[in-house]
Parts: sequence; C-alpha cells; structure tokens
Amino acid sequence: MAEVKIPELAESISEGTIASWLKGVGDPVEKGENILELETDKVNVEVISEESGVITELKAEEGDTVEVGQVVAVVDESGEASSSEDKKEDKPSESKEAEQDASSKDDGKDEKEQDESKEDSKEDESSDEGSDRIIASPAARKLAREKGLSLKEINAGDPRGHIRSQDVENHEASKENQETADKKPESKPEKKQSNAQPEKPVIREKMSRRRQTIAKRLHEVQQNTAMLTTFNEVDMTNVMELRKRKKESFQEKHDGTRLGFMSFFTKASVAALRQFPAVNAEIDGDEMIYKQFYDIGVAVSTEEGLVVPVVRNCDRKTFAEIEADIAGLASKAIDKKLSLEEMTGGSFTITNGGVFGSLLSTPIMNGTQPGILGMHTIQKRPVAMPDGSIEVRPMMYIALSYDHRVIDGKESVNFLKTIKELIENPEDLLLEG
Repeated sequence: MAEVKIPELAESISEGTIASWLKGVGDPVEKGENILELETDKVNVEVISEESGVITELKAEEGDTVEVGQVVAVVDESGEASSSEDKKEDKPSESKEAEQDASSKDDGKDEKEQDESKEDSKEDESSDEGSDRIIASPAARKLAREKGLSLKEINAGDPRGHIRSQDVENHEASKENQETADKKPESKPEKKQSNAQPEKPVIREKMSRRRQTIAKRLHEVQQNTAMLTTFNEVDMTNVMELRKRKKESFQEKHDGTRLGFMSFFTKASVAALRQFPAVNAEIDGDEMIYKQFYDIGVAVSTEEGLVVPVVRNCDRKTFAEIEADIAGLASKAIDKKLSLEEMTGGSFTITNGGVFGSLLSTPIMNGTQPGILGMHTIQKRPVAMPDGSIEVRPMMYIALSYDHRVIDGKESVNFLKTIKELIENPEDLLLEG
C-alpha cells in the first residue's frame, strides 16, 4: 500500500483545504496523475500520486483542512480495490469467537445479577412486612431504588397489580412530561410579543480559504503599518494619442500583444522607484532592506478574490514583454493556474480600479511592501492650461498608499509627481526605459 501525502508547498504555507477530489475509492490511478485539488492561501495546487494502482481509501473529505505531510489517501499498488465491507467479510471467524467470548462472560454476569436480585427481593419483602404487600419484579425494585422512587407511587400495568421495570420507566417519563408542561405557561408571554420583528431571510456561507487569507492579510497590514495615502491627477492626453498612433503596428510587430496603459505605469513606477529607493524598501526588525530589483505585482480580480501575480525584472523588459507577461498572468489567475512562484517576491504593486469605473480610492498595501499605486478611471474634465485657457482633457486620479514608517511625506509626494510627469510626457518615459 502506498500513502498519498500533502507535499511541501512553500515556506509560508503549512496547510490547505481540499477543494475537490479528482479520483474516488476504487478508481485506478497512474503514477504522477492528479488525484485532488488543494486550495492554499495563495493558489490552487494539484496533488499527484507517487505510485500506480487503485485508490482504496480517502482519509479526508472535500472542505477539510489538511497539513503538509498528512496522509490523505491510500493506493493499492497491486491494483485490487477493497472496501470496508469486504474487510468485515474477511474476518467472520474472528467475530464469531468474539461473540462466544462475550456470551460466556454475560452468562457469568447474569448469575451474579440473579443472586443480587434475590437478595434485593428479600430485603424488600422484609421492609414491606406490616403493610400492604406490593408485588414487583426484582428488576423493577432495583430500578425504582436507582431512580429514588417509591413502589407505592407506581401504577402497575399488569391487571394483577404486578409492577414491572417498564412501569417504573413509564412513571418516570410521565413525571418529566408533567414538569415540562408546568413550565410552558411561563415561557409563552416571552414568545408572543406584539412588537417582535419577523426573522429576516439570510444566506450563511463559509468563507473560502483564499477569502479568509485576504481578510486576514489586509487586517494585518492595517494593524501593523502606519498607512497613509497621497493623491495626484494625470493628464492622459499624450499617452492616449501615442497608443492610438502605435496600437496597430505594435500589435502586428509583437504577435498580437496589445499596447495598454499598464506597461506605461509599470515603466513609470520603475523609474520613480530608482529615484526614491525608500519606496522599494521594507522594514526587517531594526533594519531597512533596500531592494535592488524591480518585481512589480499587478492586482488581478478573480471570482474568489483579488490575487497579485508578479512581473519579474520590469527594469530590463520592454513594453511588449511587460504587456505579454501581464496578459499571461491575468489569464492564469482567472483559470486558477498560477504557481506559488508567480505569486511571491514582489517589491511594489499596481492596482487598477479604473477598469471597474472607480474614480478615486485608497488602496491597501500588499504584505510587507511599503507602497501600492492605485490607477483609476479616465474621465474628461475641464482643466486650466498654462496659458490660462480652459480645455476638456482625459484625466485620471492616481493614489499612492504607503507605510509612513518607511517613506516620508516628501518622498511619497515626489514619487507620485514623478509618475505624473512621465505619463504626461511619454517620450521621457521611453528614454528612461
């Protein structure tokens, strides 16, 4: 028999929830074949069988929380499935022997109980002398003593007045029912209240592991950081005109990759991070860690919640490579195909609430990262131009939420101002890239 165990997942992940079994008891399985889908804090992982054979036992059910190294299934390498009923049928002789041993022991107990009953009946007969004799079985007398009842209070069901053990039990039950009935009138006034509100319909649903993790992490960020948000607005005119001119040729040249806004903001963020290294740092105890790499997390909305896959080495990638990576990671996120490596190690995060129509927000930082950039919807607004004229321009509010323990107000404002200037002058952004 081979055991299927939960494998090592990642340094920060010690357990998961069984999302679904891909195989059941009695199903054949090949070596390396997936048998269950495990939901972790970050991604869904498929667990494989290390041996070929037939699954004979599942040691956990869907929805159960399991730890790394825990045995969750058993595979019969000989290929013969066996159920619990078969196991019971394989041991008839053992069960018969056990029954014989039990019956022999019970015989000994019965003899002792009979002796005790005789003694009890003698005691009761002696105590009843001088009064009307009550006829009761030894078992009834014993049961009445245990319950603290007098035989005189018990009505015999036998026409001859012979009290049996069932009469004692019936008397006890009727006594309890009477006590319950006596209490009911007292509780009625509480139930019938003229001003009582009818119960409202609700649906109670257990949170998914990922939703629980999101809630926990966001709460930890709020509790463990000095979070502050600063805002600015960007004139998107030049970027939109550049995209309009280059969109088709860009897509043809790069195998269908579309030129979006995310690559512009990613490149602008990298340039700003180089100028203000504190925004790319984090606190570790009493030390500051200044990261010399630019792995940018891009928030992606899925049915189960927000996930943040990471685009690696954005400082060394072209616009086309960044756009292709973002599109690929977003597709994986929606299909639940992201790996743990693709979800960890980011140094800064960008989230775009504008795709849902958000005009302004205060995004919450991601984990230990000291900052997150929030993009919003593009909206045409009247803008005062340098020459004093008024023009209607496509404007976007941008927000930087940051950990004030790491980043000072001056740095945060200038960081956001740098992004604004680079987006409004995309030629400078291309030179930075």
